[in-house]
Amino acid sequence: MSGIRRGPVVRVVFAVKRGWYRLRYPRLQLGPGVEIRGRIRLRRGVRVSIGAHTRVNKLVRFAGPGEVRVGAHCLLNATWIGTWTSVTIGDRCLLSDCELLDNDFHNLPPERRHDPPTAATRAPITVEENVWIGAHALVMKGVRIGRDSVVGAATVVRADVPPGVVVIGNPQQIAKKFHD
Repeated sequence: MSGIRRGPVVRVVFAVKRGWYRLRYPRLQLGPGVEIRGRIRLRRGVRVSIGAHTRVNKLVRFAGPGEVRVGAHCLLNATWIGTWTSVTIGDRCLLSDCELLDNDFHNLPPERRHDPPTAATRAPITVEENVWIGAHALVMKGVRIGRDSVVGAATVVRADVPPGVVVIGNPQQIAKKFHD
């Protein structure tokens, strides 16, 4: 009997949490069935849209003046996303304790490092469908990660990742191809 009652109670708890976060962060859009098991934090004007039935575990942070779009049926686990332009995450992605940064925060030339960041310091990130990004991975500006790919733990992704591969290391290198 308790198993029958638990389903509706759990759904109500998640609905209450969704409502509370919508009130707290007007720039946050949550699709139906989003499960917030941890916490969400938005900073600096970021706009965030999280698709239906996505699960949020631990503390997931979003920062910057840009926009983040997360697809449906994803898992965000202790993820940090910093955006000045946009970060797009496709459906069915798994992001585990990683960072996605679409900007460098500073100009690289020594004489310009203390100047405000320019357009050259930022570029959008796209994570296609069914991508798994492992713990402590860092995805840098301007990168596209192809569908069905895996980014191994602690990998630094500085260039595009083709579909259906596993990349590891710093600098990233292809360790496996799924479709060969």
